[in-house]
Amino acid sequence: MGRRDRRQAPSGRRRVGGTRAAAVTLLGASAWLSVLLGLPGPTDVLGAAGAGAASAPRVVSAVGAENQYADVIAQIGGPYVRVQAIERNPNTDPHTFEASASVARTVGSASLVVQNGLGYDTFMDRIESATPDPHRKVVVVQRLLGLPDSTPNPHLWYRPATMPKVASAVAADLSALLPGERGYFHGRLRRFVASLGQWHHDLAALRSAHHGDPVAVTEPVGDYLLQAAGLDIATPFALQADIMNGVDPAPEAVSIENQLLTARKVDVLLYNQQVVDPLTQSFLDLARKSRIPVVGVYETMPAGYHYQRWMVAETQAIGRALADHRSTVHL
Repeated sequence: MGRRDRRQAPSGRRRVGGTRAAAVTLLGASAWLSVLLGLPGPTDVLGAAGAGAASAPRVVSAVGAENQYADVIAQIGGPYVRVQAIERNPNTDPHTFEASASVARTVGSASLVVQNGLGYDTFMDRIESATPDPHRKVVVVQRLLGLPDSTPNPHLWYRPATMPKVASAVAADLSALLPGERGYFHGRLRRFVASLGQWHHDLAALRSAHHGDPVAVTEPVGDYLLQAAGLDIATPFALQADIMNGVDPAPEAVSIENQLLTARKVDVLLYNQQVVDPLTQSFLDLARKSRIPVVGVYETMPAGYHYQRWMVAETQAIGRALADHRSTVHL
């Protein structure tokens, strides 16, 4: 099985960046839209829809289990959605998350929910079962992509094909909830898909310049991106999965990773920037000693980014590591 809710970090594992901040944040539509590739803000949209209307438009309450999904909802829904993100802190291990009563109320009252699936956010299933609503629209990205439960890597947002499908599902569900705004939502969908062009261009450039280049990783956080760029992931997946799931890896797998780094058989090391333990720290130390650049990748979208720019930043950081031997520890 792939990654599942880790209730406790393994012995010696530490959270990076201190304690968890409040788990739920309101993603005000105007704040998000101000950074979205020139998309119009609520004032512009309402003006286009008819300035001076006697009443404000109906607003859909929505939840993204992870803030990258909440961001996509906000981009498609604009002023017609009020979005809240459950997992939003890029400085903590998301797999230690415990849903609070306030989180349960937030999810229970939502009309639209987007969650990852593959055991990554099973707390959402429990809340939805406890607060049934036949009218609630729930997008489970695993199901949307047709992936079996045995899919070993749950970090689906790093797949280039994922978010266009999520955005399309969000546009369809919002259109069902607010039929009068269907044209608006589908217009935003077209702009969202077009805005991914820079990421696809950077992936193609990386693939052209570095196809087959060997890389090491600590966890499969960015594996889908690496595969899309045509890079060769030399780290055994068994080691990645054990670290991901908080299981002590086999000594043989650790030895292989150490040899990749000490013998400089890889050109870059990617590591989960949100979770560092003594084992992953030892890999980082070996990489630096061997003058191998390191790139930190994130499970939770960092503050100040929207999804498209986050993916571009990660891809370009990998490109700098391969071409210029430059490390990127923090985005």
